[in-house]
Amino acid sequence: MIEQIKSPADIKRLDSAQLIRLSEEIRQFLITKVSKTGGHLGPNLGVVELTLAIHRAFDSPRDVVLFDTGHQSYVHKIITGRADSFDGLRQRGGIAGYPSRSESEHDVIENSHASTALSWGDGISFGFAQTGQSDRHVVVVVGDGALTGGMSWEALNNIAAADNRNLVIVVNDNERSYSPTIGGLATYLATLRVTRGYERFLDWGKEVLHKTPVVGAPIYETLHGMKKGIKDIVAPQGMFEDLGLKYVGPIDGHDIAALEKALLKAKDFGAPVLVHAITEKGRGHKPALDDEAEKFHAVGIVDPETGEPLAESATTWTKIFSSELVEIAREREDIVAITAAMLGPTGLDAFAKTFPERIVDVGIAEQHAVTSAAGMAFAGLHPVVAVYSTFLNRAFDQLLLDVALHKAGVTFVLDRAGITGDDGPSHHGIWDLAVTGIVPTMHVAAPRDATRLRETLREAVAISNAPSMVRYPKGAVHSDIPAFERRDGIDILYRGESADVLLVSIGAMAAISVEAAAMAFREGVGVTVIDPRWVKPLPISLTTMAQRFKSVVVVEDGIKHGGIASAISEMFREAGLNTPINSIGIPLEFIEHSKRAEILGDLGITAQNIARSIVEWNSQKGSANSIAIMEEMQSPARENADHKPLH
Repeated sequence: MIEQIKSPADIKRLDSAQLIRLSEEIRQFLITKVSKTGGHLGPNLGVVELTLAIHRAFDSPRDVVLFDTGHQSYVHKIITGRADSFDGLRQRGGIAGYPSRSESEHDVIENSHASTALSWGDGISFGFAQTGQSDRHVVVVVGDGALTGGMSWEALNNIAAADNRNLVIVVNDNERSYSPTIGGLATYLATLRVTRGYERFLDWGKEVLHKTPVVGAPIYETLHGMKKGIKDIVAPQGMFEDLGLKYVGPIDGHDIAALEKALLKAKDFGAPVLVHAITEKGRGHKPALDDEAEKFHAVGIVDPETGEPLAESATTWTKIFSSELVEIAREREDIVAITAAMLGPTGLDAFAKTFPERIVDVGIAEQHAVTSAAGMAFAGLHPVVAVYSTFLNRAFDQLLLDVALHKAGVTFVLDRAGITGDDGPSHHGIWDLAVTGIVPTMHVAAPRDATRLRETLREAVAISNAPSMVRYPKGAVHSDIPAFERRDGIDILYRGESADVLLVSIGAMAAISVEAAAMAFREGVGVTVIDPRWVKPLPISLTTMAQRFKSVVVVEDGIKHGGIASAISEMFREAGLNTPINSIGIPLEFIEHSKRAEILGDLGITAQNIARSIVEWNSQKGSANSIAIMEEMQSPARENADHKPLH
């Protein structure tokens, strides 16, 4: 039946038996396809019936359907005619793992960060009301932990004050975000599923909600039900209706008829309505429902029957960090760890098992994570905040004014730094070097291998009067790259025969930098490769070292604009040094999904292209070869065919 679905109109013609059959086919389709390409399997298995019901009740794209944490959109993509593209899911030239405007008129939000869709829905529905499009509806599918994010509640506070909006909020309540959902709201929703007795529910409310600042006590009073005369039942609508939202539910999220009926009622209400649907993440796939269901949130290439990975498990950067942090914590009782709903993916699961009383999972709430870390530091602890690089962007204000301004000893560990690949523009960790570069008192390390990761992590947590950060890429960590010597904190990785070029390698760029130096040597250009390890503040000795060379080349996997090359250029300028600097890094643009190696190849960040550029720059002997030269010579993907191999 999937082959017959080319648009939402096609599913509106199906009867109940056909819808059940289609649901089963979609689940098997997802298991088969995602097992081959990798992707977010668990969340999509849970929203099959829910997505079908939404598209039957509403008329996309005239009615706008928004997915918070857009990894729940695979079923939406199938219904909107993209099933035949799933062989290329998250692959080069294939469909994205998140909604994409370039793919379909049915997709609106491309940013896949959680807790943002309610604000989008508020804005779009306001726009429709203001521009005479009051017959158009907005449906926001929120859940998978997104309601633990503060931005969702900021949006709800504004939505509740709107009386003339055709806005339907669908809470996909599956008990899980990435890891099991954390927090008072999650506990509240879970209680709605299992509570039979009024007093037992009130005992929970008094204990948990009274600990929740500002809103806790009012919510408890609502749930107590005394003012409404509720004595023997729980009123799940209480919290949301006290916010001013009409509540419908909870509804079985796998009963298409019940869902469609509720959604149609909500559609006709003429004001914001919240529909609460209870779903099962990973439904229909036993491996995704077992005790390790968290790993099925997103999978690599796996066996479709067992869910076991088909590729050998390599030692990853995440595993190295995970094991080293546990060892450090054994030595220091003040070490605590903070995660934002990503205990396993950031490697903090091992820490949690070893030190359960020293781990804090704040839910999808990076801003709170960072400011609470500042508070912990004030109280005498040393917090380690582990997040993906892209998610630190969400807490920049807190990093700047709560942590750095107060000189708090907090260590940030950024996984997935640089080009990450499959998940596309919202997940590349290419901003962190530039963003943290403007934060006073910040210390930033970029280790090149496993040994340097362990080393810089220990150095970072030893800093007690300022924030520190260690960043590393996604995936396998390869063999260590030893240094010939360490001079004033700078590792010398490769010595050139002559002092032509000083190549400054940042973090994981070391391997291709050394390879490029060897290739340039064969072309008669002497290149010395160094790794400063700590890129903020930069080692003062770098200026002295650079004076011996004709030019400097900086290779980094962050954006060039405001990156490490820019910082070195500023350092040289302040020191009165006029050694030319050439920058090799990520251009200031949003980069689509593809494998990391493919993207780096498109950008010319390969050993061969770096070597070729070095040889050409060196032949110019310093004439006008500034950072601007690299803007011309480091071509983007569309010009990559012009790169020629060295002879």
